[in-house]
Amino acid sequence: MSFQIVVWILTALAAVVIVLTRLRLRADGAAGQFSISRRLPTVHFVAGVVALVLWIGVLVSPEDTFLGGPLFGILAVACWWVVAICGLLVLARWLPSRGRHVPAATGDGWSDGPGLSLLAHLGMVAAVLVFTYAYLTAAV
Repeated sequence: MSFQIVVWILTALAAVVIVLTRLRLRADGAAGQFSISRRLPTVHFVAGVVALVLWIGVLVSPEDTFLGGPLFGILAVACWWVVAICGLLVLARWLPSRGRHVPAATGDGWSDGPGLSLLAHLGMVAAVLVFTYAYLTAAV
């Protein structure tokens, strides 16, 4: 399988993570041990959409065009890193804590625990590492 196919598959999976995170965290009663800032999912979504648009532009445009140039590639990879870091911060709502005043973890209809969030956001970090490698080595 070609490395470009892997990058396209990871791009599609990253788009799914961006959308599902937005859907899962839009409600006030999102699952987890702690509540997180309402801005974090918004930054995750906006940076994800920008990264996705720029990245797809870089993937489909020839190198000698404006959209295929280095500026858009660097911006796309930077936005992917923002998405990955925000995703890791989203995972912080599942950190275990002890104490008398710690709220109990709440669930939702998506899963019983942090499994889906771990899969999505650790997978996003891995995908961003692949995107960075692919861009730096000019494999895409």
